[in-house]
Amino acid sequence: MATINVTDENFDEKVLKSDKPVLVDFWAEWCGPCKQLAPLVEEAAKEFKDKIKVCKMDVDANKEVASAFGIRSIPTLMIFTNGELSGAEIGALTKQQLDEFIRSKT
Repeated sequence: MATINVTDENFDEKVLKSDKPVLVDFWAEWCGPCKQLAPLVEEAAKEFKDKIKVCKMDVDANKEVASAFGIRSIPTLMIFTNGELSGAEIGALTKQQLDEFIRSKT
Protein backbone atom coordinates (compact mmCIF):
# COMPACT_ATOMS: atom_id res chain seq x y z
CA MET A 1 0.00 0.00 0.00
CA ALA A 2 1.38 3.38 -1.02
CA THR A 3 -0.73 5.42 1.41
CA ILE A 4 0.05 5.94 5.09
CA ASN A 5 -2.65 5.67 7.74
CA VAL A 6 -2.53 8.60 10.15
CA THR A 7 -4.20 9.07 13.53
CA ASP A 8 -4.88 11.88 15.96
CA GLU A 9 -1.70 10.81 17.76
CA ASN A 10 0.70 10.91 14.79
CA PHE A 11 -0.89 13.58 12.56
CA ASP A 12 1.55 16.32 13.58
CA GLU A 13 4.58 14.13 12.96
CA LYS A 14 3.43 12.47 9.71
CA VAL A 15 1.62 15.44 8.13
CA LEU A 16 2.43 18.82 9.62
CA LYS A 17 6.16 18.14 10.07
CA SER A 18 6.61 16.43 6.69
CA ASP A 19 9.45 17.66 4.50
CA LYS A 20 7.24 17.40 1.41
CA PRO A 21 3.57 18.23 0.70
CA VAL A 22 1.03 15.79 2.13
CA LEU A 23 -2.35 14.85 0.67
CA VAL A 24 -4.71 13.65 3.42
CA ASP A 25 -7.83 11.67 2.51
CA PHE A 26 -10.39 12.05 5.32
CA TRP A 27 -12.74 9.07 4.99
CA ALA A 28 -14.94 6.54 6.84
CA GLU A 29 -15.67 2.85 6.30
CA TRP A 30 -19.42 3.40 5.74
CA CYS A 31 -18.92 6.16 3.13
CA GLY A 32 -19.74 5.05 -0.44
CA PRO A 33 -18.03 7.97 -2.21
CA CYS A 34 -14.93 7.37 -0.01
CA LYS A 35 -14.75 3.78 -1.26
CA GLN A 36 -15.14 5.04 -4.83
CA LEU A 37 -12.27 7.51 -4.36
CA ALA A 38 -9.92 5.12 -2.50
CA PRO A 39 -8.38 3.39 -5.56
CA LEU A 40 -7.70 6.78 -7.18
CA VAL A 41 -5.97 8.01 -4.02
CA GLU A 42 -3.83 4.83 -3.98
CA GLU A 43 -2.96 5.35 -7.63
CA ALA A 44 -2.05 9.01 -6.99
CA ALA A 45 0.18 7.93 -4.09
CA LYS A 46 2.18 5.77 -6.49
CA GLU A 47 2.20 8.25 -9.38
CA PHE A 48 3.21 11.29 -7.32
CA LYS A 49 5.44 9.47 -4.78
CA ASP A 50 8.40 11.73 -5.55
CA LYS A 51 6.37 14.92 -5.09
CA ILE A 52 3.96 14.22 -2.22
CA LYS A 53 3.19 11.91 0.67
CA VAL A 54 -0.37 10.50 0.70
CA CYS A 55 -2.13 9.72 3.97
CA LYS A 56 -5.57 8.43 4.91
CA MET A 57 -7.41 9.32 8.11
CA ASP A 58 -10.52 7.49 9.32
CA VAL A 59 -12.70 10.28 10.74
CA ASP A 60 -14.71 7.90 12.93
CA ALA A 61 -11.58 6.66 14.71
CA ASN A 62 -9.83 10.06 14.76
CA LYS A 63 -12.29 12.78 15.70
CA GLU A 64 -9.83 15.36 17.10
CA VAL A 65 -8.00 16.21 13.87
CA ALA A 66 -11.19 15.98 11.78
CA SER A 67 -12.88 18.40 14.16
CA ALA A 68 -9.89 20.75 14.24
CA PHE A 69 -10.00 21.09 10.45
CA GLY A 70 -13.79 21.38 10.29
CA ILE A 71 -14.40 18.16 8.37
CA ARG A 72 -18.18 18.04 7.93
CA SER A 73 -18.47 16.03 4.70
CA ILE A 74 -16.45 13.11 3.47
CA PRO A 75 -14.52 12.33 1.46
CA THR A 76 -12.50 15.48 2.03
CA LEU A 77 -9.03 15.79 0.56
CA MET A 78 -6.60 18.31 2.02
CA ILE A 79 -3.07 19.17 0.98
CA PHE A 80 -0.65 20.44 3.62
CA THR A 81 2.57 22.18 2.64
CA ASN A 82 5.17 23.09 5.30
CA GLY A 83 2.61 22.38 8.02
CA GLU A 84 -0.04 24.68 6.52
CA LEU A 85 -3.27 23.79 4.74
CA SER A 86 -2.74 24.75 1.09
CA GLY A 87 -5.88 23.30 -0.50
CA ALA A 88 -9.03 21.26 0.03
CA GLU A 89 -11.57 19.39 -2.10
CA ILE A 90 -14.82 17.88 -0.83
CA GLY A 91 -16.54 14.92 -2.45
CA ALA A 92 -15.48 12.17 -4.82
CA LEU A 93 -13.24 13.39 -7.62
CA THR A 94 -12.46 11.88 -10.99
CA LYS A 95 -8.89 10.78 -11.68
CA GLN A 96 -8.33 13.91 -13.76
CA GLN A 97 -9.73 16.20 -11.03
CA LEU A 98 -7.56 14.53 -8.39
CA ASP A 99 -4.43 14.83 -10.54
CA GLU A 100 -5.16 18.51 -11.28
CA PHE A 101 -5.77 19.22 -7.57
CA ILE A 102 -2.41 17.65 -6.64
CA ARG A 103 -0.54 19.43 -9.43
CA SER A 104 -2.06 22.80 -8.53
CA LYS A 105 -0.93 22.55 -4.89
CA THR A 106 2.51 20.95 -5.18
